[in-house]
Order: sequence, then C-alpha cells, then structure tokens
Amino acid sequence: MTSESTADAVESAEHGTREDWRNTILAGLANYIDAGSIVAGAVALALWSEAYKLTPSFVGLLGAFSANAISAGVGALVGGWLCDKYGRKKIYQYDMLFYAIGMLWLVFAMAPWMILVGFVLVGLAVGADIPASWSLIAEMAPKRARGRHSGVAQVLWYSGPVVVLILAFLLAPLGLMGVRIIFAHLVVIALVLTAMRSKMKESKLWEEAKATRDAGASKGSWKVLFNRKNLGAMAFLIAMYGLWNLWAGTNGFFFPYILRTVGSQSQATSVAVQAVNFTISMLSIYFIFMKLSDKVNQRLVFGIAAAIQVVGMAVLAIFPLTLPVALIYAVLLAIGGGFGAQSFFQLWSSELFPTLNRSTAQGITFAVVRIGLGIFSFFVPMLTATGFHTLAWILVGFLAASGLIGTIWAPRHEGKSLEEIEAARAA
Repeated sequence: MTSESTADAVESAEHGTREDWRNTILAGLANYIDAGSIVAGAVALALWSEAYKLTPSFVGLLGAFSANAISAGVGALVGGWLCDKYGRKKIYQYDMLFYAIGMLWLVFAMAPWMILVGFVLVGLAVGADIPASWSLIAEMAPKRARGRHSGVAQVLWYSGPVVVLILAFLLAPLGLMGVRIIFAHLVVIALVLTAMRSKMKESKLWEEAKATRDAGASKGSWKVLFNRKNLGAMAFLIAMYGLWNLWAGTNGFFFPYILRTVGSQSQATSVAVQAVNFTISMLSIYFIFMKLSDKVNQRLVFGIAAAIQVVGMAVLAIFPLTLPVALIYAVLLAIGGGFGAQSFFQLWSSELFPTLNRSTAQGITFAVVRIGLGIFSFFVPMLTATGFHTLAWILVGFLAASGLIGTIWAPRHEGKSLEEIEAARAA
C-alpha cells in the first residue's frame, strides 16, 4: 500500500467512507424537507391572507399547527418511539410518502381548511423523520467526524429554504400559482427520496444494541430513559433549544409576513432577504461548525454563536424596521445561527442518550420544543399587531437565556464515540 493510499484510508476512517456520506445526505434530506416546508408556508402566508381574507387568529392557528410547531412535535414523539422499538429504517423509508400526501393538500388548497389539513399532515411526517434521520447520522458517523456529518444535515436544513426562496423570487409574478409550484417541487423531492432511501441499511449500532437487549444483557426501557441523568439531559436540551426555537420558529415562519405587513416590503424583497440569511448560515456551518465541533471546546463555540445572535436580534428591536436594518439583522443572526443552537441540538441530542432510547429522547425533546413553539406562535400575530418592537425584545430575551444555558451546561464530547459516551454516562 502506498503512502498516498494509506493517507486516504486514514482520512476515510476519520471522516467517513463514501457510503457513510451518502447515507448522511439521504438521512439529512429530512432537514431539507422540514425547513423547506416551513419557509414555503411562510412565503405563501401573506398571499393566502390576501386571497382568503385570513384573520390574525387563523394565521396564528396555521403557525401553531404547521411543520414548524405542534404537528411536527406530535410526529417526533410518536416517530421517535417507533424508531427505537422497530428500527430507524422502518420510519425513514416510508414517512416521506405520508409527507407527499400532506403536501398535495397544499398544492391544491382552495380554502383555509385545506391549508390547515395540509399543514397538520406535513408536520406529522416531518416530525417523525427527524429522530430517525438524526439518530442514523450520529450512529453511522466516525467518532471524530460526528459533528462534521451532523453539519451536513444542517447545511441541508438551510439549503431547503434557499431553493424555496429562489423559486419564490422567480415565481412571485404568478402569485398563488407560484406558491403551488413550490409545494409541488417538495412533493417530487419526497417521492424521489423515498425511492433512494429504500436502498439504505439499518443502523448497525441499533441492531447490536437490540440484539444485546433481546439476549437479556441490557435494558432499553422507559425506566432507563427517565433516570436522573437522562432527565437532566432532556431538561437541558429543552431549555437551551426550546428558548432558541421560540426565536427561530417565529423568524422562519413569520419573517416574510412581518416584512410585508409591518415593514411594507414587497414579496420579492422579503424572500430575497431571507435567501441571503440562509446562504450565510450554510457558510457558517461549513467553515465553523463542521471544521471545529469535533476538535475544540464546544461550550466556547456555542457561547460565541449565542452572543452574535443576541446582538443581531437587539438591532431589530432597537431600530425601525427598514430594509438596511433587516439586512444587518439577517447577516448577524445567520452567522451565529449557523454554528449555534440548532446545530448543537442535533449533535448533543444524539450523544446524550443510550442507543435504545436515543430516538425516543430526541422525539420527546423535539416534541416539547415544537409544541411550545406552536402555542407561542398562536399569539405572535396579535403581539405583532400591538407592537412589533415589544415582540422583538421578548425574542432578545429568549436568545440570551438560551445562550446562557448552553454555555454553562454544554457537554464536552468532541472526539469520543457514542459507545464511549454511553459507557461514561452509565458509570
């Protein structure tokens, strides 16, 4: 074996084989679907409001039961438990078909109730896929590249909105028909993803853990999940990510709506601002999170990201909502958001729990966070109507609290395998 081939083998062992990366991308496309659904709904919201004369209460209802909130939370709760009981493949192989059915309701929606039905179905499917895909990515990734592989899923999370927003910009003159085309593209991706995922294998780590449990040598019960260490880990994740997600969910679903109705910007301008935001976030994930999360102090990296986001949100709270202010806000929040709470939540929620409880724990934490966002989202249009800057200051507080919690209690797992982490936490 030559020195060059030896170096390639070492790099493959550290960062993953071609098949590992293929599996990461196929699993991570759940993030593309998730975020694409959220932003597609956000783009459509202002147009739906005009076409169907939606009231602020109904707009809040859509936000509460969208793919960004309650429906996704319920889907994650059920899907996570099924993943641990029957395997990751059982979920990720078929739930995109359910997603496509829900999205077709939005493609052909002709009345407000059809929009609500579509949002609920899409949210359930997206929620179920998240714990399956995140667990699979972590369990297949090499121990020194788990953050790098998780980062790919986060890049896909942001690429979905970029594609959706570019389509929205190009199709803006078509109005509602343009929105229907955007939803249709997500249907096509879901169907193609279903076909490609059929060739993926089950997680070897889950198969080994299940075999050990079936032999009576270990337990994967609810009792184990709810011991003191795991309850503490879930509380940490819910507090850190939940507070951050109140900001992120409001931004992701309502920002185009806010720009157009409060900032008086055109539909094309609002989606262009969002596209810049998501593109910068992808660069932040690649050059910071994927390069550093497996090597350096994760608490420090997280704390820097949180500080950047607090400053960015404060700009929006202090100054009048104009296009330049929105751009400054978008750039700062995008940089901090790329290597901040969202990326670390995926990574830490995959590391802090034993294999046979991993997806269930992810489903529980994800469900609490998304359902909490859904309840909060119901009131956002009414809060915005009474004073946008008041709402902005509330979101500054959420980001600051999330950043403080994450910086103080973040785990230090860089460079460790999931087996090593599980053994250390069980000791």
